[in-house]
Amino acid sequence: MSFFHDAKAALHNIKDTVKSGFGEAEDVFQAEIHSHTHVDGSCHRLHRHERDNRFMSFAPPRTGHDAKWFVDGCGYMWAVSVAIEEAKKSIWILDWWLSPELYLRRPPSENEQYRLDRMLLAAAERGVKVNIIVYKEVSNVLTLCSKHTKEALEIHPNIAVFRHPDHVPSGQVLESEILSGIKNFSFKTVHLTKLPEDGLKALYGVNDDIILYWAHHEKLCLIDGEMAFMGGLDLCFGRWDTNTHPIADAHPTDINQILFPGQDYNNARIYDFEDVSKYDRNKLKRTESSRMGWSDLSICIRGPMIEDLKAHFVQRWNFIYWEKYDVQKDERYHALSLEEKDVPDNYYHADGKAVKRVRENEAEDDDREADTEAFGKHHHFHLPGGSGSIFDTMREALPEKLGGGKAIDLDNANHPGGMSIQLVRSCTRWSNGVSTEKHSIANAYIQVIHDSQHFIYIENQFFITATSSAQHPVRNKIGAAIAERVIRAWQEGTPYKVIVCMPSVPAFAGDLHADDSLGTRAIMEYQYASICRGGHSIIEAIEKAGVPDAGKYIRFYNLRNYDRIHANDVMQKVEGEAGVDYESARREHDDIVGAGYDGQGEETGASASPGGNNSAYEKYQSAASKAEPSEYDTVSACYMDNGPSIKDIPWFGSKESEMDAFVSEELYIHSKILIADDRVVICGSANLNDRSQLGYHDSEIAAIIEDPSPVDSFMGGQPFQASRFASSLRRQIFRKHLGLLPFQDWSKPDANFLPIDKDPNTYDWGSPADLLVRDVLSRGFENLWNGTARANTDVFAKAFHCVPADNVRNWGEYESFFSKYFIEPDAKGEFKSESKDGKPGPKYKYGHVVAEEFPGGVEELKVLLDGVRGTLVEMPLHFMEGVDFAKEGLSLNILTEEVYT
Repeated sequence: MSFFHDAKAALHNIKDTVKSGFGEAEDVFQAEIHSHTHVDGSCHRLHRHERDNRFMSFAPPRTGHDAKWFVDGCGYMWAVSVAIEEAKKSIWILDWWLSPELYLRRPPSENEQYRLDRMLLAAAERGVKVNIIVYKEVSNVLTLCSKHTKEALEIHPNIAVFRHPDHVPSGQVLESEILSGIKNFSFKTVHLTKLPEDGLKALYGVNDDIILYWAHHEKLCLIDGEMAFMGGLDLCFGRWDTNTHPIADAHPTDINQILFPGQDYNNARIYDFEDVSKYDRNKLKRTESSRMGWSDLSICIRGPMIEDLKAHFVQRWNFIYWEKYDVQKDERYHALSLEEKDVPDNYYHADGKAVKRVRENEAEDDDREADTEAFGKHHHFHLPGGSGSIFDTMREALPEKLGGGKAIDLDNANHPGGMSIQLVRSCTRWSNGVSTEKHSIANAYIQVIHDSQHFIYIENQFFITATSSAQHPVRNKIGAAIAERVIRAWQEGTPYKVIVCMPSVPAFAGDLHADDSLGTRAIMEYQYASICRGGHSIIEAIEKAGVPDAGKYIRFYNLRNYDRIHANDVMQKVEGEAGVDYESARREHDDIVGAGYDGQGEETGASASPGGNNSAYEKYQSAASKAEPSEYDTVSACYMDNGPSIKDIPWFGSKESEMDAFVSEELYIHSKILIADDRVVICGSANLNDRSQLGYHDSEIAAIIEDPSPVDSFMGGQPFQASRFASSLRRQIFRKHLGLLPFQDWSKPDANFLPIDKDPNTYDWGSPADLLVRDVLSRGFENLWNGTARANTDVFAKAFHCVPADNVRNWGEYESFFSKYFIEPDAKGEFKSESKDGKPGPKYKYGHVVAEEFPGGVEELKVLLDGVRGTLVEMPLHFMEGVDFAKEGLSLNILTEEVYT
């Protein structure tokens, strides 16, 4: 009731709010003071829109770099911790979500000083200036709690945190429209589809007539203005993970071995994050349900491009400062400045003249509608049979349009003096206070795809794109570039491959058949329409051009893994001797290490006195110390290189309890990367969808990396010279997916745990596993890759009846294959089987084994699981192809068209 009372009161004060709270900011916006990088608002070269740089980026390619990749969060976050620990002058961070209580090293019980907020405070106390920008979420839709992030970190005058954008009622809305729209508002039930546009404006806020349901999505950490970390990994809960991706974290004989304390133990397919500042509000029970593994990628860079990142950060910071924070008169808040000598070269046209920004009521090219039209002009391709083919249009137009005549020559990509790296971005007036960066990330994707000679590998959290304007509302034409390149390869009779890895289901909670999963299904529908159905997808476009077998050239894959929750008889025995249950002791452990905020760990740390508020923890640990130490609290090593056989790992308990202890979940792909020909890498924060690619929606950054260091390799059985950076990264990723990397020990850092100023990447060139993935176009690799995916898919389908699945093409098949077996947890985290029409209800907890598939019991199950290698599985392209998967007659309003794509 209080929410609606507060909303009603707020609506009555819209006019006063806008006038008092945003009047000055709007005046500043009109004057463009906030978009400059000097405190006095004077203009210099940085405020010029570069159209002659490659890909129409604000920054040109620059040479002379060192770069290093980090596959998954374990090594990456360790490296970030080293950099923060050694920072001397400044730490600048951009994040979608930042969790102050995130542990950068694990386990937390042995690394309490490496909690993020403690590290930033230590840096501030030694004089380092810490500037952080985080996305200010719509609290009704997302649970990031950026307010907590700001309050938890701003405990020292050297730490300043900006939240942006503000979501404030825009003014001209009717109270009744808003209240009726938000009365039943829920992202999960997608009542957003019924909310009028004025209601959306009221809920999300408006900046210069742009509805602010876009997000700041960049991930960047700049250290001393000399070294940068960027890519797909936010410094937040749920992102730390190893190459092995354990999804079980129960430790019956030593609670201190917990890797994922408090809210960090998360499975977004079961529950979204809630009450993220409270460690004990996590409903996911780790003795019953698995976490969701997180597959991701980031990079560390040194060199001239750092100046571009600094300029970008300063631009963002000052835009937000002048719009919002200058009126607060807080000494920690001030505009940042780049001296003229620090402004990077080439932020201007070739003729040296500044590009004058055209304002309202004039034909400015960064206007939303104008930009959409421009995007169409650059990226509009006809399907075969129209006035021109994808092939002809792309070949004639793309190099000139996107690169100013400077197409990437992947056969001669060497650059003297270190790697060539170019910064591209998605930014516009609402996010940076600048004219729209002409979708330079999309331009880079399209041209690199067009110019690739042998293969492209894409790994991305989303895959929503178009081959033509017929796929409205999707605008980005990366799909057209992919289709054209495949068609050209077929016409020329040359080998070529496109390999795409993406999540099987977006990371939203709920049964896919439930009403509150409409949003999830809508996103999946857009993705399937981009890939293989609807009449204009990539595969359909390829087939319409006459290619007899599109699968020979392009295939899609997901990731999935399994584990065994170690809640066995040993745990029960320790509980009995201790007189306390494991979960109570575990919660106290999480409090002690400070997994939440304002808990016991904030004052007492690991030295909490016995008999205090952590008595359950003390009692359990005392009893556990008498038991034989656990050796297999996770069995994720079993599907990795040289790992043990699951058949040989003991279980202390009944066979029935062991059967129920096995769990599976999709391994969530969050990476945003494209690798072409083992020579060029695009890595950043941008998803493959309109939100990230259009330029005027979510704010994003990405780096195009070309490394001149040669590596002798093979392509299609022929000698080939690859790039050291691109090839080692691609091989590392492929080996991980195929289970050709050893178990990664999070407590034993190697060179790949360190920043680029300490060590370069290490990679075992020429090892037997390396040779298996060296040649992407070889028959041997194709058989290994596709054979592994097929075998793993079959195992998971039988053991766990996981969906999506190719044998599920309508809701009837969904019921018989999945729904009748599995119980979804309720709002309290309890699994309760309910009968339907007097018939027995589902009997297995979500993610667990369907026992009747194994008449031979758990031994038969383990024989099957022993065949799993890595985490690669096939993407089920036939899933729900027989129905309108989203919802019959779903009308796409301004929100669903824009937000879901």
